[in-house]
Amino acid sequence: MNELIESTKQKMEKCINSLSREYTTIRAGRANPAVLDKVQVDYYGTPTAINALASVNVQEGRTLVITPWDKNSLKAIEKAILASDIGINPTNDGTSLRLTFPQPTEERRKELVKQVKHYAEEAKVTVRNARRDAMDKLKAMKKNGEVTEDDQKDLEKQLQKATDKAVESIDAECAAKEKEVMTV
Repeated sequence: MNELIESTKQKMEKCINSLSREYTTIRAGRANPAVLDKVQVDYYGTPTAINALASVNVQEGRTLVITPWDKNSLKAIEKAILASDIGINPTNDGTSLRLTFPQPTEERRKELVKQVKHYAEEAKVTVRNARRDAMDKLKAMKKNGEVTEDDQKDLEKQLQKATDKAVESIDAECAAKEKEVMTV
């Protein structure tokens, strides 16, 4: 029974970690190397992450500087960034690429906040689904006589506490990201 509670808590924790990773890819006006995490470069026929081909550094808060270790890969990295959905054109100086992040407009920031809230709601649904699955297993265990009704109620309370804690954590992350996005 405790294994069921622990595995459910782990699922909820994974969901929160996934939300955190998703939030790092949202561009909020400041340069963040994580926006490049989903970009794959065709490096000699193999899809490769940019951070495996180059050093990515933040310069002056709003500029990412990508310096490839192999200068021949510069064009391939530039092509991959242009083909991605980042929405920023890199500046090529022959040895490195610069991505300058413009300050988002008020309208764009509001769109980003909607996206942040959408990701948070998806995470909450995933957490609630994990709770529901665990509750169904508990009911099945009670039906089979593996747990008493009192034990079932106690375990359900533990699951609800874990769910509430996870939802609270999701709300806190959402509020922090919203504040970051709306800050000019």
